[in-house]
Amino acid sequence: MTPTSIAVLGEALVDEFHDGQVAGGAPFNVARSLAALGVPALFVSRIGADDYNGRLVMQSAQRYGLALHGLQRDPVRATGRVSVNERPGGGHDFVIHPDAAWDHLDAAATRAALAEARPGLLYFGSLAQRHPVSRATVRAAAKGFAGPRLLDLNLRPGTDTAELAAESLMLADWVKVNDEELARLAGWFGHAAEGEAAQAAALMDRFALQRLVLTRGAEGWRLYGQGGVVLAEGAGQAQPQLVDTVGAGDAFTALLLAGLALGRDLPATLALANRYAAFICGLRGPLPAHPQALAPWRDALQALPPSSAS
Repeated sequence: MTPTSIAVLGEALVDEFHDGQVAGGAPFNVARSLAALGVPALFVSRIGADDYNGRLVMQSAQRYGLALHGLQRDPVRATGRVSVNERPGGGHDFVIHPDAAWDHLDAAATRAALAEARPGLLYFGSLAQRHPVSRATVRAAAKGFAGPRLLDLNLRPGTDTAELAAESLMLADWVKVNDEELARLAGWFGHAAEGEAAQAAALMDRFALQRLVLTRGAEGWRLYGQGGVVLAEGAGQAQPQLVDTVGAGDAFTALLLAGLALGRDLPATLALANRYAAFICGLRGPLPAHPQALAPWRDALQALPPSSAS
């Protein structure tokens, strides 16, 4: 079948590690994975008009086969930067530098790109909403979108508030969170004392969500339906050669979206997404240096059984 195209809205930036720079940003990671996995993606973001980091972003997009027509250029502000402070064992903390080009997504250009591409699925996150300009653009796009909308709720400093989470969840049909984020949401919305399934059910009921996808690190993943019903779950996937966990959650999301776009069986898609995320943990940064390394994942995605709901 012809895959449904996916609109991906949000930040494109450069992650600064102690040993070099890597193009990143959760939406950019998702969009590049989608392109490499053979799913058409419209990536809407904003970079500096002519700076080194912006050129890194464009070169990386082209290397992965991701089209650039949704990428806006800012004549005043620079391409975003994130300082990555690594911890022993593969963990990391971020310092996300303020007032970047992606904080100023132009609403008219975004509307035009969406109207031209006519995507069937929409991905958006919370970090791109830290500034009022991009917040208004992202929310207008989500409100006006007719198809399913998936929210990847990355709670980072500056966007880790109950108000922003609630406003984003109200615009979503699906949400993907990790176990720490679910616990924070439960605390914000009065369900901290309940178990995981009850927390998921309460969150879905409050915000009229169709599905909640929970990633649990080494403990695996769960797919929740309405009422806190576990529709599918899987065990964790070990990575014996752990390098860092940057981009692992984005890899999971990208393969989930790809499976939805291709009409693949959802539990099988999520199991493959879990393995793909573990693969990314064995790399420096959010994606392999050579897109050809993703060819086996593209083949595995194509080989998944079709959804019984399609």
